[in-house]
Amino acid sequence: MESFTGHALSVFMGFFAIMNPVANTPVFLGLTAEDDPGTRRKVAFKALLISAIIIVVFCAAGKLIFTAFGITLPAFRITGGILVALVGFHMLQGGGHSTVQHPSDEDKEKSLSAELDVAVTPLAMPILAGPGTIATAMNYASEGTMTGFVITVSAFLLLCAITYVFFVSGERLVMYLGDNGVKVITRLMGLILAVIGVQMLIQGVGGAVASFGSS
Repeated sequence: MESFTGHALSVFMGFFAIMNPVANTPVFLGLTAEDDPGTRRKVAFKALLISAIIIVVFCAAGKLIFTAFGITLPAFRITGGILVALVGFHMLQGGGHSTVQHPSDEDKEKSLSAELDVAVTPLAMPILAGPGTIATAMNYASEGTMTGFVITVSAFLLLCAITYVFFVSGERLVMYLGDNGVKVITRLMGLILAVIGVQMLIQGVGGAVASFGSS
């Protein structure tokens, strides 16, 4: 039992370190700066649900998926890094959703759909369930036993629930900071996202070079 508990705790802490909800909360706030509280909660739930589905799928069949499509982890990291860097650059430029004084019902539906798209990219993929998180999940579930699979998935689901609380509680921070404060955070998080993207890109290129060197 002690070994089981220790392993479960180790898996949870590994996920916590790679998908740090404390660090990702300001990023989430920056990406949803112009959203109302209700939309922000929907974005958080959708992003975490998609992240959970991605991790469960890769825990169950990650190696098979990579092999079937000829995908390597370095290539995955390079693509994810470019995507994150581009999103960060857009945030640095103050990019956001356009607003109108009296939008029609159709415009509101399109706007809500665009805002919820943020939950898919870049939140769910590659920020929350990015290459590092997927690699961590595949590593913990690689033993191939049902116990290992259940522990890995349960630890990630628990972390998703904790992350949701962090994201939703971030609304209070938005109210406290005001519009100018949120704009500052948005640009700061844009810089951080851009750096994260470049770091992922460097790791991907490094992994690709290493794999070619060893072949």
